[in-house]
Amino acid sequence: MGVESNQRVRDIVAAATLADKVAPLGEQAVAAIGRPGIAEFTVSSGDDVVGYANVQPSRDGEPAMIELVVDPEHRRQGHGKRLLTTVLGQVPDDRRVWAHGDLPAARALAEDMGLTPLRELLQLRRPLTDPLPDLQVPGDLVLRTYAGPSDDAEILRVNNAAFEWHPEQGGWSAEQIDERTGSDWFDAAGVFLAFDAADPERLLGFHWTKVHPAEGDTAELGEVYIVGVDTSAQGRGLGRILTLAGLHHLSDLGLGEVELYVEGDNTAALNTYNKLGFTRYAIDVAYG
Repeated sequence: MGVESNQRVRDIVAAATLADKVAPLGEQAVAAIGRPGIAEFTVSSGDDVVGYANVQPSRDGEPAMIELVVDPEHRRQGHGKRLLTTVLGQVPDDRRVWAHGDLPAARALAEDMGLTPLRELLQLRRPLTDPLPDLQVPGDLVLRTYAGPSDDAEILRVNNAAFEWHPEQGGWSAEQIDERTGSDWFDAAGVFLAFDAADPERLLGFHWTKVHPAEGDTAELGEVYIVGVDTSAQGRGLGRILTLAGLHHLSDLGLGEVELYVEGDNTAALNTYNKLGFTRYAIDVAYG
């Protein structure tokens, strides 16, 4: 696709986000728009692009991930089914189709195409206007914020150990770290790192926070972006400590609400977040 088409797709994504109150494409799918080597598909009405899909290729035995969007002004005209039929025809092997928000129209399309739910990603939210538990850091831990690229190697190591099982978060390279630290939203003061006081060079866990800017009538929203704990450091309560550190930071920024995403079958994480006052807000479903 050319630059003009890329902008048209981004305009469609923005319009769908406004109409549906949920982004139709995930972060990686948005970043892949117009990227060389990514399989991209469009559907048009006349000369106007009205729908878009891309495919994140399969990796390490995980299925290919398909995400798509149709311009709200051109829905209920069969464009979504036509687009998805084309994509599935080009990706005949193991694949998943994401429905962000699992909206009724997406469920109906999935059923019509003979697809069933295979994975759930929950969005939880918590008002920051409610009091937060105190942050108590044990004496055997050192908690600090991101100091720069010198921290990247340890963050990468812990991330890939903690999320070895995860199809999107696992298997990162330095490129994924650089993309995020170089993004407009990145704030070093919102990245919290926990070290063992006896070995202050070895990272035990981290928490990246994120702030989504206000858009239209939607207020700024904080996010528990990534919480990762080294598998060797499990059982020390680091998930709670790191999450709380980020929540206090977002609260101090004056934000009114915070969100996070968690796998629907991640019982341990759900237990931690429920105890911190998070409740279910929305759900993303992968169909296959």
